[in-house]
Amino acid sequence: MQLRYSFRLYPDGPQRSALARAFGCARVVFNDALRAREAARAEGLPFPKAGDLSKALITEAKRTAERVWLGEVSAVVLQQSLRDLDAAYRNFFDGLKGKRARMGAPRLKSRRDNRQAVRFTANAKWKITPGGDLSLPKIGDIRVKWSRALPSEPATVTVIKDGAGRYFASFVVETDPALLPEVEPVVGIDLGLGHFAVLSDGTKIDAPRFLRRAEKKLKKAQRDLSRKAKGSNNRDKARVKVARAHVRVADARREFHHQLSTKVIRENQAVAVEDLAVRGLARTRLAKSVHDAGWAAFVAMLEYKAALYGRTFIRIGRFEPTSQVCCVCGVKDGPKPLRVRVWECRGCGTVLDRDMNAAINIAKAAGLAVSACGAQVRPVRVPAQRGEAGTHPHPWPSTAR
Repeated sequence: MQLRYSFRLYPDGPQRSALARAFGCARVVFNDALRAREAARAEGLPFPKAGDLSKALITEAKRTAERVWLGEVSAVVLQQSLRDLDAAYRNFFDGLKGKRARMGAPRLKSRRDNRQAVRFTANAKWKITPGGDLSLPKIGDIRVKWSRALPSEPATVTVIKDGAGRYFASFVVETDPALLPEVEPVVGIDLGLGHFAVLSDGTKIDAPRFLRRAEKKLKKAQRDLSRKAKGSNNRDKARVKVARAHVRVADARREFHHQLSTKVIRENQAVAVEDLAVRGLARTRLAKSVHDAGWAAFVAMLEYKAALYGRTFIRIGRFEPTSQVCCVCGVKDGPKPLRVRVWECRGCGTVLDRDMNAAINIAKAAGLAVSACGAQVRPVRVPAQRGEAGTHPHPWPSTAR
């Protein structure tokens, strides 16, 4: 399987200038190719092929006075920019055909984009020096902070600059699954906002709410940015401060997801989660909290780590009534408003924690054999059958005794 490894880069002044030049040249070639294809489409002509674009926009353009500076960067970077445009068009058309999720049409890149990237393949003859630096053509040897060793020899490297001004080297490498010893436990996970995750074994993980905790600092940084004159150097410095505040939040969230997903995968042989409609929830009044939780990123980590370590990962449908069915007796008690966190089953009288009950039902819906004992909050007397007990005056009776 393929894994991506990212490492922090620390280029010096001349190297930052060379990287900025590479970012700019790749962006110009991408935009020129996009304009050429859009012009052909407007005139009813077939799309120019990548080879024709390469000859016209790179090889011949270098000989002109307007584009002579394209020769100051590696030609591989420019070729990869054209391949990126091909991939963007391919994804767009596949979305229209229903082969993948819908994506917008390719659009022009801006020098003010928060993320800039260039890719070097083996043809560029980049290498990792014996001293641990990353040697790039026409840029030099850049210092790298190696946090771990690469499992195999990478074929390509992508150099990325994010909105906070940080540089990263991203390697895609082939690696074999690192199978872990088999274990007995299996678990269902119910993701939420009050608790980030509730496991079917009774474990509850509090939601860290990284964005909510950093809102005060973010508010101050964004207020300072709004007071700077547009186009000034001070505004650019203030923008970087805002970006750095946001990346600190994103890094903390990502670290939390990695630690929790690794722990869950190592301790359980099979993991089941619900396929949440994150896009739909992100359009509600809970949007900020939903984005702060980052459920989709966490589930994606669970999925690839399960494949890497030889575990079983299962998604159940989002329309499974996990919050409506008693995990003890299986009676469906109907939908409940979000304010109902604890409820009593009308079939067996078990007092159930809503989230833990859902986690157990998720595991059962995935075909995992789990115990329902963790869902009971406290034992109660088993009521008579419905035919003997009469009617209930309220749809959701209080659990207080």
